[in-house]
Amino acid sequence: MNFDLSEDQRAFADMAQGLFADFCSDDQLREHDASSEPFMQTLWQQCVAAGLNTVMVPEEQGGLGLGMTELMAVLEQQGRALALVPLWEPQLTLAALAKFAPVALEQVLDDALSGEAPVALSLQSLTQSRGPSLQLVRAEGGWTLTGQASAVPLGAQARQALLAADAQGQMRLVLVDLTQTGVERTEGRDQHHQSVADLEFDSVAIAEGNVLPVEATGWVEQRAIACLAALQLGVTQEQLRRTVEYVSERQQFGRAIGTFQLVAGQMADGHIAVEALRTSLWQLVYRLDANLGAAPQAWATRALANDTGHRAGHMAQHVHGGIGVDITYPIHRFLFWSRALGMALGGTEHHLARLGDWLANNDTLGWKYDAAEDDSDNSTPNPTNTREEAGYAEV
Repeated sequence: MNFDLSEDQRAFADMAQGLFADFCSDDQLREHDASSEPFMQTLWQQCVAAGLNTVMVPEEQGGLGLGMTELMAVLEQQGRALALVPLWEPQLTLAALAKFAPVALEQVLDDALSGEAPVALSLQSLTQSRGPSLQLVRAEGGWTLTGQASAVPLGAQARQALLAADAQGQMRLVLVDLTQTGVERTEGRDQHHQSVADLEFDSVAIAEGNVLPVEATGWVEQRAIACLAALQLGVTQEQLRRTVEYVSERQQFGRAIGTFQLVAGQMADGHIAVEALRTSLWQLVYRLDANLGAAPQAWATRALANDTGHRAGHMAQHVHGGIGVDITYPIHRFLFWSRALGMALGGTEHHLARLGDWLANNDTLGWKYDAAEDDSDNSTPNPTNTREEAGYAEV
């Protein structure tokens, strides 16, 4: 079987690679780091003009109507270039609203398609160890939202945000107008120089149509995991490529340090980890595009992406020696990106725990049982995250 991207998909990725290369040289990235811009706005306008911000938005809503495979190919190139633009969050939000809340979609569609005001997206309430920090409570004619969402990407610039909140024991996604009374924003900047903001909500009124059904939460979470893993794959590939180039040139004791057995072994381990992540990610993306159950595949991919980014990042810094901690040298940016991606949707332990709970409830899967293909649904666990309340269908 041929597991390569199709010719059209490859052309799409090559176009994105060329665009990012024009705007993401080391000097251009350094210039952005020193600026106060929330993201790389000149590059962003080029992405909008090329339609990269609407890859998975349905055609009837003005998008390209493609799938996760095409978006994955673009995000991998974005990660390699460290292109700081809000590509996946707004279009995943639009795709979710088009599928689950078409009435709410009209509130954000025009601004999001034009790129004028990207929609913010934060799923952090799904992974908080102390329970969700956002609460939805029933009120007359709708809901009220109370609590805090921390370090929401582009939360200071966005007019609307799609957030995960606990709605009386169920995790729901809610579209919030950030300009209304009761919303307070505190702007900041994260370690890879993207604008973020803490959002405080004081009994903010939410219309019924702006709260998505329960099944939308898992649908969005699984695709968000694929997006973050694709970015991590690109970041780690380029990080390793640059590291191999460095150790092939750097001399110590009259030899290139890449010829030392320990260094060569670390490079090989990094390559193996990247290919393992690629395999897991492609399986996940295939299942998402085929509308197959993908909850356990998503959790496994998330854990693998986190571990790959962490191990490869620290290994690259280590073999660079003192120059690795010099921020005038570009390799540190890859570590910063890996850390930011690792914190975006919960750590390795959290997702392995969820995968373990799922496996405990689905113990008749596997070749020896000759079981049918996994058809787990797209729901998401309740905040208690117990096996009985995990919300995934038995197969």
